[in-house]
Amino acid sequence: MLVTQNVSSSEHSIGDDFNVTNFDDQRLLELAHRPIKIGIISILGVMITLGNIAVVLVISSAVAGWSRNSRYFLLSLTGADSAFGLVVMPLNLCVSLVKDHSEGPDPFCHVVAFFNATVYSTCMYTLATISLERYIAVFKPLNYSTVMTRKRAVILIAFAWVFPIILLLPISFPEGIIEVHFSTASLVCNPLYSSNVTYSLTLTGLIFFPCSTIMTYCNLRLWLAAKRQRSKLRKHHFGGSRNRPKVASRVLVPVMTVYYTCWTPCMVIMLYNAMSGSGVPEWIEFVAVWLPTSNGFLNCIFYFWINRSFRRKFHLLLQRLCLGLCPSVGIALGCTATTEDNMVSGVWDNNNSLQERSSSVSSTCTLLTLAAETHI
Repeated sequence: MLVTQNVSSSEHSIGDDFNVTNFDDQRLLELAHRPIKIGIISILGVMITLGNIAVVLVISSAVAGWSRNSRYFLLSLTGADSAFGLVVMPLNLCVSLVKDHSEGPDPFCHVVAFFNATVYSTCMYTLATISLERYIAVFKPLNYSTVMTRKRAVILIAFAWVFPIILLLPISFPEGIIEVHFSTASLVCNPLYSSNVTYSLTLTGLIFFPCSTIMTYCNLRLWLAAKRQRSKLRKHHFGGSRNRPKVASRVLVPVMTVYYTCWTPCMVIMLYNAMSGSGVPEWIEFVAVWLPTSNGFLNCIFYFWINRSFRRKFHLLLQRLCLGLCPSVGIALGCTATTEDNMVSGVWDNNNSLQERSSSVSSTCTLLTLAAETHI
């Protein structure tokens, strides 16, 4: 019996040493990959910040085809997306550079994890409110001004920003129910949801699934409506209907595809960690955790740059900026303020009341234009 116990003890010791060796090798490999990951995160952060700065410069003033409420919602989305590059990335990079990775959880890491989760959740809620506003603008155009009043729009935006703070507040408590550690694989302060499966499932059920359901329903209805409208135009032989670009397919489908591509892996891994209690390979975790932040840059493309009115307003602002900073260089480059630009600018700067009454749809869809043509 003593021999057996000694052998077993010896085997157990060898197994422990083997596990420790594997763990150390994995940690060293993650630390070796850290400069590459920091470079990827930094480049992504610069792209998100510059893209959203350009968006703020344009939609802070009136843009043709966008109602005032639409601009409020889009400014809210821009603020949430900008927080990826201005808050989430700097905080986590700061932790990755100054924190001793052998340490356990600390108050600063809890605060960083709280900001991470709050910004991610606010972005999802904001995308859902934009889809809801667009749905009302298209399907209830005559009642838009009474259904989506400025007060209700502000309440929806406030909910998208305040509710995640209240819901995720327990993450910020160092001695709370959620344990947080810094992950050398993803360079993020991560809550260990495996220690509280119920809380993890609650977060997923109150954030990702409701927002995804609203976005899917609203955008699917918009896509079907646009498809029916296009069929009617073709059936009644309206001129140019065959050559008209498929606005819904070009905007709505990419928006939903990018949303699910960016957010689903992160949610799946969170649920997997909660239910299995084990992690995933290093680069899979890194990509899944940081992929949602790329949505902050892609939103600039699908919600703004694909819109012609936005591009024209941006070019006009660039011309004004060029002429204001260096008139001689601006004239040499052809940045001249023409009469047409001044007329367009005047229309853009004075069309808020008209847009509110017609309840024009936001920048991601021009379905009202198609609907108006059916009455010609």
